[in-house]
Amino acid sequence: MNRTTRRRFLQTGAAGAAALSLPIRFARAAKKGGVMRMGKAHGQTVDSLDPATHENGFTIAMTHGYNNYLTEVAGDGSLVGQLAESWEGSADAATWTFQLRKGVTYHNGREVTAEDVVASINHHRGEDSKSAAKPIVAPITDVTADGKHTVVFALNAGNADFPFIVSDYHLPVLPSEGGKADWESGIGAGAYRIKSFEPGVRIDLERYADYWDSGRGNFDEIQMITIVDPAARTNAVITGEVDAIDRVDLKTVHLLKRRQGLTVHSIAGTQHYTFPMRTNVEPFSDNNVRLALKHAIDREEMVEKILQGFGVVGNDHPIGPGQRFFAKDLEQRVYDPDKAKHYLKQAGMDSLSVDLSVADAAFAGAVDAGSLFAETAKASGIDLNIVREPNDGYWSNVWNKKPFSACYWGGRPTADWMFATAYEAGVPWNDTAWEHEKFNKMLLEARAELDGDKRRAMYAEMQGIVRDEGGTIVPMFASYVFATSDKLALPEQMASNWDLDGERWMERWSFA
Repeated sequence: MNRTTRRRFLQTGAAGAAALSLPIRFARAAKKGGVMRMGKAHGQTVDSLDPATHENGFTIAMTHGYNNYLTEVAGDGSLVGQLAESWEGSADAATWTFQLRKGVTYHNGREVTAEDVVASINHHRGEDSKSAAKPIVAPITDVTADGKHTVVFALNAGNADFPFIVSDYHLPVLPSEGGKADWESGIGAGAYRIKSFEPGVRIDLERYADYWDSGRGNFDEIQMITIVDPAARTNAVITGEVDAIDRVDLKTVHLLKRRQGLTVHSIAGTQHYTFPMRTNVEPFSDNNVRLALKHAIDREEMVEKILQGFGVVGNDHPIGPGQRFFAKDLEQRVYDPDKAKHYLKQAGMDSLSVDLSVADAAFAGAVDAGSLFAETAKASGIDLNIVREPNDGYWSNVWNKKPFSACYWGGRPTADWMFATAYEAGVPWNDTAWEHEKFNKMLLEARAELDGDKRRAMYAEMQGIVRDEGGTIVPMFASYVFATSDKLALPEQMASNWDLDGERWMERWSFA
């Protein structure tokens, strides 16, 4: 690829801005007004407005609702501009320049500027940062304001996917106060402003009248309510207490489908359910033990009984079948008790007994999935003791702390992003504490590689390394299944990078 062609390839922003300016197509005509009530299977008492801490569907939707980002993933999976009107990369993809929209204001009336972007990104950088986004902004060596509406990012190496990175839900553009990002005030530049927030219970928002995009943010008010219990959530949408729910209980999805006035949606995407093993804790420090457990789980049965068919089997790595660099030629791992026994013997064991911590807060059906795993593992001489943990506080007290637990990932739009978030050595969300020298070296090399065929081969090899040596069991990729009242108007094409239209339902949906 010559310099001119590569430069044109990296100038994606103008096309993105043009795409965003087009009206969103709805299945039925959209209108302004009404109070939208959403029942969410997420939310905990330790949630805060600090985007550096966000890690569940409630906080993702919340921050999307009252904030704006430089870019966003559109319904068709492409990248479009939000606060960024355009962006351009250098020939080596190591410098990126973003042009901001003029006249966009925060809820207090102050204009969004390049200095706000600098402060917002720096909120996640530095040695003292505890942000979950720290790994994905670590390659940024400098971010500067070149005037009021131009931001320049310098990276330590080329990254062809960088414009996708700044769409991450942790990275909203917050108002700058004294050079620091002000998240505590709850003031954003999004379509809605916060009226009240009670962590673990609900948030109430109202439309921001001066929002820059008149085609979005159609509801007068939003009421987002935490309803973790699946039965209570189902009952809430059936009785009309809420207008929509996420994470439909797949055991009762057939009943919802028969209810007049409700529609059940199934969107295939990057969401996957996992059982991470802490590789720095015995017996999971032995890869033979990890391989034994990976062969002791029946993936087909998981998809059939836990997902009720709303998904596909996983292969112990986080890249989904619909993604650009999915390793389609990598042999699919299957349930094989004899192989599990073989690997136990390689570890010097005739049997294995370990605890598996689960809660339905991890994913809908996680408790049942744990029980099913325990049943299939018995044939391999593996005794899984299922420890049912409390839903509240699961993400702060169990996940990423207990040696063996259940987890879900919404996935990320690119392979590099997913690997850098949860598999790179030392990152906060590496929930297996896994370190692999070759993998980490290849991760940096693939990120800077601009040749698509070479990147594909590198990512395929990395998927194989994670599958065969990593600490994560990935038994299934789950479709996003949610239910909505027929009073709502939804876009014809909805995003699959997160649940509920990429968790941008507040902006994109309306009443019919």
